[in-house]
Amino acid sequence: MKDKSTDHIRRERRDAAENRQRILNTALRLFEQNGVEQVSMNQIAAEAQIGPGTLYRRYRNKSELCLDLIKDHIVFLFDDIYAYLEANRKSSPDQRLRGILHLFIRFREKKAQLLTGVEALTSTNSLKSRMQSPLYNELNQLFVALFDEMSANEHNHLNSIFRADMLLTVLSKDFYSFQRNARGYTPETFLEQLCLTFID
Repeated sequence: MKDKSTDHIRRERRDAAENRQRILNTALRLFEQNGVEQVSMNQIAAEAQIGPGTLYRRYRNKSELCLDLIKDHIVFLFDDIYAYLEANRKSSPDQRLRGILHLFIRFREKKAQLLTGVEALTSTNSLKSRMQSPLYNELNQLFVALFDEMSANEHNHLNSIFRADMLLTVLSKDFYSFQRNARGYTPETFLEQLCLTFID
């Protein structure tokens, strides 16, 4: 005899998976057309033909939605970073830091809209929220380790955590956009300026 409760669970899971995909497809289309900041959660729900409650049960805000859209790309980014570090483990820490920065800037250029959404203001404590996100937290650990390694070779032992926090702040959406659009820096020039500032 067929278990009706099992069928019901499978149907619910299938419906949830279909809703998720519909939300992601709709959000990506709207973000590409209008920019993340111009699209509201209610607009996404209406375009995806689902209730706002269904959307908010899955995603509390646009940042969570953007994170879901970009998470596979973040995994690929860190795959590239760790592959680079493994291939260059005999290089100096400043060379390895430069390589990571190059990979992240390239990633920021390609995924600008979604990163904007991930970094969007979600609370009055937005800086803390951003710095504790999986993307920035993992980058922070990598930067601290490299700065520690640099300090071990220097007479001046600078605070590695502070340097890493400052570097992540400089890599944030607002600062990067200002340098690109107002100052006119290319990604390559921006990278050079970062290296001059953060690498002795």
